[in-house]
Amino acid sequence: MERQNAFKWKNQPVTLVGPELKAGDKAPDFKVVAPDDAIITLKDTPNKIRIFSAVPSLNTGVCSAQTKRFDEELAKLGDAVACYTFSMDLPFLQGWFCTTNNIKLNKTVSDHREASFGAAYGVLIKELRLLSRAVFVLDPQGVIRYAEYVPDAPIQPNYDQALSSVKSLLVPTR
Repeated sequence: MERQNAFKWKNQPVTLVGPELKAGDKAPDFKVVAPDDAIITLKDTPNKIRIFSAVPSLNTGVCSAQTKRFDEELAKLGDAVACYTFSMDLPFLQGWFCTTNNIKLNKTVSDHREASFGAAYGVLIKELRLLSRAVFVLDPQGVIRYAEYVPDAPIQPNYDQALSSVKSLLVPTR
């Protein structure tokens, strides 16, 4: 499945490969690589609230800011939430980025081998083999509760809405 004009790169529309996921959809599986070369799939992520943040490349201003912001927010949210930032950057670059920028809680993972996250979550840019910018919030059962596909590369995601979704899942139900 391909979606035309769903994202702009340098003011030009590009094609996104994969479905447009929505709140209520079951989170698709993926196979990515951590900076230590460990293979990570959906089932390897903890059964708690998860933020999946997709960026084109950590070595750019907006992507770096997005990754740092979620790391900062994660420190405020505590152990009930996990965050993963997905990009096509090579694992060693992701490790260097985290060390250099003191990223402690936000786990970076690379989709460079199979592009399975990009294709499963509808963020793979066909023309560039990069990921578009997006944020997904999953509940502990692996259901997507928030999905944002940012329409243009230089635009940051709506942090307030994503974090509001996370916080709503933290509220105990009676």
